[in-house]
Amino acid sequence: MSETQALNQRLQTERTAVENLYRAFSDKNPDLLDLAVTQDWDDIPLAPGQGPGPEGFKPVLASFIAAFPDINIIVHDMLQEPGKIAVRAEITGTHQGEFMGMAPTGRRISVRLHEFHLLNGERVTTTWHMEDWFAMFQQIGQFPTL
Repeated sequence: MSETQALNQRLQTERTAVENLYRAFSDKNPDLLDLAVTQDWDDIPLAPGQGPGPEGFKPVLASFIAAFPDINIIVHDMLQEPGKIAVRAEITGTHQGEFMGMAPTGRRISVRLHEFHLLNGERVTTTWHMEDWFAMFQQIGQFPTL
């Protein structure tokens, strides 16, 4: 295999891993995390109560799916170089279940998402993420009590 072919294969494999991470939400399938991230995946920052790795994130994902059964992640931009992928995306859904102690409102949300992923050639090893939670709370019409 030529260097160019090897590079193209790596880029496609890494892109697929990141796509699987977002598909875990949209397909409501937490097990896709196992195809997307390493067992020691570092998710920065952790959600309240989130444990390490994919097993620590699966309950967080399940709570999103329960609160927003029609949750979908739309990837608007994906910039990539070997071992690094940056994503600009949007989370959409309807607040139909309890979320962070907030009772369902039936309101639609659209939340901006920016993430930077490090990859090992096959799976995501580290994710830094920032979501616009303030905008989501405004859209829901309430804020969680801490």
